[in-house]
Amino acid sequence: MKKLHPVPLTLELQVDRTLQLPIYLQICQRFKTAIAQGHLRAGDRVPAVRALATALNLARGTVKMAYQILTDEGYLQVRGAAGTVVSPSLPVPVAHKPLRLAAGPLAPAMTDYDGLVPKPMQLGLPALDAFPRKVWNRLAAHRLRDSESIGLAYPDPLGYRPLRERIATYLGLSRGVSCMPEQIFVTAGYRATLELVLRSLAAPGDAFWFEDPGYILAQLFLRNAAATLVPIPVDEHGLMVEEGLRLRPDARFAVVTPSHQSPLGVTLSLERRMALLEWASSAHSWIIEDDYDSEFRYQGRPLPALKSLDRDDRVIYSGTFSKVMFPGLRLSYVVAPLSATARFQTVCADLNAGCPSLFQASVADFIADGHFSRHLKKMRLLYAERRMITAQAFQQVFGNWLRIDLQPGGLHIVAKLPEGTDDVVLVERARTAGFGLHALSRWYIDARPQPGLVIGFANIPDSDTAISLALRLKQALNA
Repeated sequence: MKKLHPVPLTLELQVDRTLQLPIYLQICQRFKTAIAQGHLRAGDRVPAVRALATALNLARGTVKMAYQILTDEGYLQVRGAAGTVVSPSLPVPVAHKPLRLAAGPLAPAMTDYDGLVPKPMQLGLPALDAFPRKVWNRLAAHRLRDSESIGLAYPDPLGYRPLRERIATYLGLSRGVSCMPEQIFVTAGYRATLELVLRSLAAPGDAFWFEDPGYILAQLFLRNAAATLVPIPVDEHGLMVEEGLRLRPDARFAVVTPSHQSPLGVTLSLERRMALLEWASSAHSWIIEDDYDSEFRYQGRPLPALKSLDRDDRVIYSGTFSKVMFPGLRLSYVVAPLSATARFQTVCADLNAGCPSLFQASVADFIADGHFSRHLKKMRLLYAERRMITAQAFQQVFGNWLRIDLQPGGLHIVAKLPEGTDDVVLVERARTAGFGLHALSRWYIDARPQPGLVIGFANIPDSDTAISLALRLKQALNA
């Protein structure tokens, strides 16, 4: 039996999580395209469901559904222990007619890189020029030279124990979250955190309160996971809990960004925090708190986490090192409710191959030696300055055409545009010119969209650069 060449298949089967087309249908289309273009031929063996799911970082059920559809349509043939192969009896037109992904409205492109170079005004990217590379390189090199076999053995799927201990201490001191290392699980990013949570606690069709507008990648992930999203409007005080109670009081989850709402930047008021916690307790539901960049608050001290107010163990706390250090680490973490820790441990061991021990150990050293807290203190001052010069440059260049209401924290600003402005068209022009900003209206689900530009400012180093970028952007937008 012929074997499938792995390199072409890997290239063909890269999925795009920014598309509204479900992942399993993308896989179907990729296979059909590969067959039509001759990359897959009759009799070629395709990867096992488990292997492909692991390679693409997807749930096995997603790949299994795609394989079932392809089998039902006659593209694949299951041969038991011999595996699954491309059907040897495909009709001739199928083998020669090129296939394309179904056309439809796209979510905003979230891949903002050209090679390894970040784009100006890219979201979610900390100041790479200000990260203490020498310190980091020294710590990582020390770990590499260490005679221990930590970097050679399989990593602990729950996370490197010393790092989990450091995270627990940090959260208790800075975020008011009281937890034990056993409750902390290290993951490879927020989407991996969501997958762990869903596999541990969710059932198919569970309803999720979701901020409207809300974090676009979480929205797409949950839709692809077949979750039922219940869009809840957001105002200047954050998630409107009373609307959630009116629309779906029986929802199983609420996904929130209480410290710095994504993307509007507002803070969930204390009154609504307490109402949200009361709902979760009475409904026996769960709150997923995404505390993605709460360390960066420029007015007063960082706010305590919602989890710090949780007396009934209903909040699942999620944090990340991508915003406070650098995203190339691919290290995030989740604090599981004490009552669900055993379930998280079981699922994590089955689902997670573990994050690289070398990076985890180096981050643990970075925290233990005091570099982490010093870096945060330095970056708060730096970001406060860069945030201000970016806002001033935009107001100077664009005048009253846009409005910026600076929120007290975060790594992005929102420039609101006049009603009726097509921000999607404007952002397409900006992206063609090389910018990495986003259209605010694309983050809405059911609420009336507000046109605007979502702008990352962390890598704008000075006023001259800010003015230059604003002028370039204005020219690109023809504004």
